[in-house]
Amino acid sequence: MNRSAIAWALPAFLFLGCASPKNDPPPPTPSPAPVALLPAWEREPASVPDGTVVDATKLHRATLDNGLRLIMLQDRRLPYVSLGITVASGASSEELSQAGVAQFTAELMERGAGARDTLALAETMDALGARFGVGSGWDTTTVSVSGLSGDLTVLLEVLRDLVLDPRLPRDEAERVRAEQLAALESDKDSPRTLGARAFARTLYPDHRYGLPSSGTPETVKRLSARDARAFYDKIFVPRDAVFFASGNIDIAALSESARSLFGGWEDREPLAKPAPPPAEAPEATRVVIVDRPDLGQAQILVGHEGIARTDDRRIPAALTNLVLGGSGFSSRLMQKIRAEEGLTYSVSSYFTLRHNPGPFVMSTFTRVPETRRVVDILLAELARLQTDPPAGAELRDAKTLSTGRFALSLETPSAVTSSLVDLTIAELPDDSLDTYRTRVRNVSEADTAAIANTLLHPDRVAIVVVGPAAELEPQLNDLGPVEIQTP
Repeated sequence: MNRSAIAWALPAFLFLGCASPKNDPPPPTPSPAPVALLPAWEREPASVPDGTVVDATKLHRATLDNGLRLIMLQDRRLPYVSLGITVASGASSEELSQAGVAQFTAELMERGAGARDTLALAETMDALGARFGVGSGWDTTTVSVSGLSGDLTVLLEVLRDLVLDPRLPRDEAERVRAEQLAALESDKDSPRTLGARAFARTLYPDHRYGLPSSGTPETVKRLSARDARAFYDKIFVPRDAVFFASGNIDIAALSESARSLFGGWEDREPLAKPAPPPAEAPEATRVVIVDRPDLGQAQILVGHEGIARTDDRRIPAALTNLVLGGSGFSSRLMQKIRAEEGLTYSVSSYFTLRHNPGPFVMSTFTRVPETRRVVDILLAELARLQTDPPAGAELRDAKTLSTGRFALSLETPSAVTSSLVDLTIAELPDDSLDTYRTRVRNVSEADTAAIANTLLHPDRVAIVVVGPAAELEPQLNDLGPVEIQTP
């Protein structure tokens, strides 16, 4: 018998045993009484083991003299590294008159840094098979590079140039501005985007949240390289920043490199955090129709102000939302509007967590004649949470889904590091990842009932519908004041 056959035969030998056929067989073991097996979806879920998410021996935290915080996570399984710097300012920090300058600045920062112009920067990274980018969100701006660990020296050099010495070239500013304006124009073709923007304007009429993070055509047209430089100077402050790295790294050596490259970054007072939007908006139900006579389907958004990223209620709120519309086919909204009524293909609900309270939204679409029926169901299901909040098996399943999604969200070292940076920027406890599953498990039925009755307001919502106003207005005019807008 060749080695391959032996290798395959050995497991069978171990499983079958080696009893001699000359011996009498042992007496048969009595069969256990039959057990009725429940379907998988009706069984109690396996308990999630407690324990740390991050191996403390692989994690390093430090703070430089200028206030720059370092977070490094070692994982030597692959010859790959990901690193960058995140600052705690983004679109929320803009003046209304300069809406879009955060994205404009981020895009312009990619167009050359240090001794490298746009082309040289791209060629340097392409030659290494590496990646780089600058991205801006509502509350943060991140500069990142990634590539093979053998190219770490070059990656660090490029990161240093992008963060401390961006060119922000005037000759590229016009091109970046044109690209941003073109994207804003193309968004008008998307009913979903039109609805989201009208919803934001309705909910936050005099706040930065009321405009797109990418700005408006009116504000973007005025942006210049000088504006980008001024915004960069305001937000790139070491005391308001986090250096992060993950992958095949030597923590001691990389710490020294970070200190050498960024220790001289001059510290100054960070930009003040943006003011919160007016509380409890809207004060009464409002209806906004974005007139698109060409549409056969209506895009629908219903909701109101939600909670902030650091709100202590965020976990019970998330579980309540999973039951309502955040868990796909098992959610109440999907079961009612799609499975029972056949009125849509997809429906969802979500909280948007930002530094200040972002929106809570229920979103779907349907045939125009069915719009009122769908809006009524959305409002009824929101109200039903107050009399029938998540409890029993429904709450248990939401907890199982939440902890499962949590595990999947941390599959890679860079994903873990990104979460650690988010916690640091939000000034949440360092052990938040390690305690997350326990905190989910400890949410009670009383907690979700409190969310439903204090945080959700079915009698005070913004209703935004994109579609033909002539057909929609008669369906919706008894729900509240109706405003018709053009795209």
